Amino acid sequence: MISGTSHDGIDVAVVRFERSGSELRGVVEHTAGTPYPVELRARLAAALPPAPTTLAEICELDTLIGQRFADAAAAAVTAVAEVGPPDLIVSHGQTVFHWVDGGHALGTLQIGQPAWIAERTGIPVLSDVRIRDITAGGHGAPLVSMLDTLLLAGLPGPAAALNLGGIANMTVVDGTGDPGAVTAHDIGPANTLVDAVVATDDPDGPGYDADGALAAAGTVDDELLAQLLADPYFALPPPKSTGKEWFNGAYVTAALHRLGRTPATADLVATLTRFTVDSVARDVRASGVRTLLVSGGGCRNPVLLQGLRAALDGTRVLLTDEFGAPADEKEAIAFALVGWCSWHGLPGALPAATGARGPRVLGTLTPGAGPLRLPEPMEAPPATLRLTVGS
Repeated sequence: MISGTSHDGIDVAVVRFERSGSELRGVVEHTAGTPYPVELRARLAAALPPAPTTLAEICELDTLIGQRFADAAAAAVTAVAEVGPPDLIVSHGQTVFHWVDGGHALGTLQIGQPAWIAERTGIPVLSDVRIRDITAGGHGAPLVSMLDTLLLAGLPGPAAALNLGGIANMTVVDGTGDPGAVTAHDIGPANTLVDAVVATDDPDGPGYDADGALAAAGTVDDELLAQLLADPYFALPPPKSTGKEWFNGAYVTAALHRLGRTPATADLVATLTRFTVDSVARDVRASGVRTLLVSGGGCRNPVLLQGLRAALDGTRVLLTDEFGAPADEKEAIAFALVGWCSWHGLPGALPAATGARGPRVLGTLTPGAGPLRLPEPMEAPPATLRLTVGS
């Protein structure tokens, strides 16, 4: 389970993993999306950087989000009752701050107290999955690279997986199967700036550019676009990570102040959408990627997806649905895989992707209703993953 940088709700995937030799087989038994209640989402948005908040508010949000995650977990357990209860629930929770200074990640904070999930379901919960990688010198992101490299295995390289959530991140493999030949990083904003503008313009609306309608109706402001593309973050070498601590509504306000004028909302959304297209396409081209697998909410925006296809002429752009990972729930599937790895004593992140000194088993375990019993650790991770939907 995860609520991403769009902080609009909880994505859930129930995956049944079975290992056969070096291949891991995963059956996606159930997926679901649970929106946050309007009032909770508003409180969360009001507490996120750069807004000031209090420890009391963080404590309350930790409980309220934990309870919503518990509701989503209980519904998922009920939905798969015929195949039996899960061995483990993995809760990424809700990121509220990712501390990066001087190109190095120093800390990260996800809230959504896992004890509520364990109490509600009786199932052990793995949470706080990013911080161990950070303590080993990594960025704690992108953790989806573990799933990406397995999905990309066998494709002629270079091939890449791109996630268009609030932030865009990409994993690139060279096609040799060498885990040390993987690179990954957060590219920059995907939906987060557009969402901030849309939510400000229409507080009672959906909070995003539905079907890319605003972007399609607007005209790109080339001067503003050039200013955005010159952001120093893009000059940093990977691995690197970012989030709403940098790319947020105040970031757009500051950019407009430097511009000295405010474009119409549709023109601003069109420009920010092109900003995502151009920044992503620039990194994809620089990596020489021949096949690009796309997931995340942004791939449902036709202006964004068509813009990428037009900008990446010569690169095959496909949705991860074609590889057994539904594009809207791929991150939830990725954290199910992280949980499977931790449950079997295996590292859940690739040091080549995160920048860590070495592989680490990820997460903190909260026991369920009974004693915590883990299976015997496995000696080596799987080399390939075959995902299917349904039994």
